[in-house]
Order: sequence, then structure tokens, then C-alpha cells
Amino acid sequence: MPDRLRLWMRHETRATEHRAPLVPEDVARLVRQGVAMTVEESPQRAFPLDAYVRAGSATAPAGSWTDAPTDTYVLGLKELPEEPRALRHRHICFGHAYKGQEGATELLGRFAAGGGVLLDLEYLTDETGRRPATFGYWAGYMGAVLAVLHRRGVLNTPLRPLDRARWDALLRSADGGGDRALVVGALGRSGQGACDALEAAGITPVRWDVEETRSLDRAALLGHDILVNTVLVTRPVEPFLTSADLDAPDRRLSVVADVTCDVGSECNVLPIYEAVTDWDRPARRLRAGGRPLDVIAVDNLPSLLPDEAARAFSAGLGPRLLSLGDGDGAWVRCLRAFAQASARHARTRTVRENAHVR
Repeated sequence: MPDRLRLWMRHETRATEHRAPLVPEDVARLVRQGVAMTVEESPQRAFPLDAYVRAGSATAPAGSWTDAPTDTYVLGLKELPEEPRALRHRHICFGHAYKGQEGATELLGRFAAGGGVLLDLEYLTDETGRRPATFGYWAGYMGAVLAVLHRRGVLNTPLRPLDRARWDALLRSADGGGDRALVVGALGRSGQGACDALEAAGITPVRWDVEETRSLDRAALLGHDILVNTVLVTRPVEPFLTSADLDAPDRRLSVVADVTCDVGSECNVLPIYEAVTDWDRPARRLRAGGRPLDVIAVDNLPSLLPDEAARAFSAGLGPRLLSLGDGDGAWVRCLRAFAQASARHARTRTVRENAHVR
């Protein structure tokens, strides 16, 4: 570890983001290891600021990370605020910028302008490619919860965070039997979360993974009531569904929960919708009439049970943070992914500038 590792946990600007990348107990462990920790004030974070103070952290106003020393690592979860336009710090968060998602070019341009670095948590992996810190289980769980409650007509909106016991109780109390559900990516952590939620709802899910999607049976997929997609795709593959498939005369499918939310990316396996959904309107109708079909594509699902999700994520991330700057292979892979994405961005920008000149 460097002479003094400085971590600054920022406030999340999205109003529906209640999680934290580190919980107070894990901050206390880092402080005891010599980490200089600062935690910003945040009105919606599930963990009170005074708990971080008791853990030994300094505090700062929300959004003040912009004035932190340049050698500080700024830690967050979701999207960065629009300002400053030039990013000079080393940011640890989910950037969603390496697969051509909406806003990716702009975000990478901000890092190029300020000389900063993005250590994208999606690319923090161990030697086997497994991510030590992930919200995957809880994303899959909540994707299936929302799908079942919506399918059975009891999904209350706007959504609000609850703990697992209360979400499970809602699943058990929802009327409806005979629903057929399919989980794609069922062997992963996200898939397991989805399967557990469906089991709590009294549904035994059909489980597909790599073997079943290598030569996908689209008719069988359309023969379910609920589809929960939890597949992580890093390169373009044949879509699982297209808009034309939704008009199949024998389609039974009525609810699609896309946990992955790769909308706009060439890696999107469900190019049947054009924008994510939100807590106010979690389901969007894609087909009306006698056989309606709705998509649920909320991109911060684990925030609906922030305590459980944050504690699981923090337990995996905390130990890894101690090796920042020490040549840890996991962080080296993050840097490599950022460098490759930045190089692609620079080449694209050059091509566009040359085309403009001509």
C-alpha cells in the first residue's frame, strides 16, 4: 500500500441510490489499516454519516470531492455528476462506458480532458475472471421480484426500498399460480438471485445458461410468462429476442425483466427496447392488445434493498482497496480496460475530426 492511501466516498447524485460502496464496519477496518478516509454527507444513503464518523472517517459536504487532493481515489457507485467537465482524479465506480452505452463517449472524453483515470468496478476481477465485489445476486433477485409482482398485478409504484424479509413476504402474498418463468444466465450470481426470488414466489424456474443459449430455442423462450435475463455479455452475440419475435402468434411471454440493461450497446442481447425504466414507472409496455408484453429495465435494482446489497458488496471490495497502487493484478486489469477504452475513444474522435475537416 502507498505511504498513505486516501479514499473519498462521494455522495450519489441519483435520488433513488441508497447504497454505499463501503459500509461503516468496513470503513473502520480500512482506517485501522492506515487508510485516510473521507465520507461525504448524503441525505439518502442507507447508512448514517455518524456511523462513519465513529468508524474513524473524516466527513465532507456532498459533492466536495472535486476539491480533494489529486492523489485521492474517489469512490462511488453510479454515474458521476455533469460537472466538472474535466476529471482529474482516479475514480472507482461503475462507469458503464466500455461497451458503447449511452454517454460513454462523453464520459471518456472528460477523463481525457482532465488526465484522470476510471477504475471501473465492472472490470475488477481476480485471476479467474470472477469479480470479488458485485451486486449481482441482489440485482437478479430484485429483477425477478419486480417481474413477478408486475405479472400478478400487485407492483406498487413508485418503488421504494425494503429489506429482503418484506420483499419475500410480498412475493408469498401475491395471488397467482401456474406462472412459467425462465432465467437466462441461471448459473451466475445474478441468475441465482433471480431463481431464489422465483422460488420464494412459488415458481420453479427453468434455468438456462451457456449451453442452452449457444443454440437458443426462441420458441421455447417465448413459451414462458416471465423472462429474467441476467447474462453478462462482453462481445456481440446473436440477440435472444428481437422486436419481430414479440409479434410471434404463439407468444406466451408477457413480462421481460432485463437485469443486465445493456440498452444501446452492441452487446445487448435484448434489443427490444430503447431506454431503461425507473422507480416511478418500472415497467414499459412494448406490445398492447390482447397479449400485452412489458419490459422492466431498472438499472439500479439492488438499491431497492440497500442494506443487504451494500454489505455484501462492501465485504468484497474493502480488502481489495488495501492493494491500490501496489501492482495488484485486479487493479492492473482495471487500468488496462480503461486504457483500451480510452484508446478506442481517441481513435474515434480523430476519425470524426478528420472527417469534419475534409
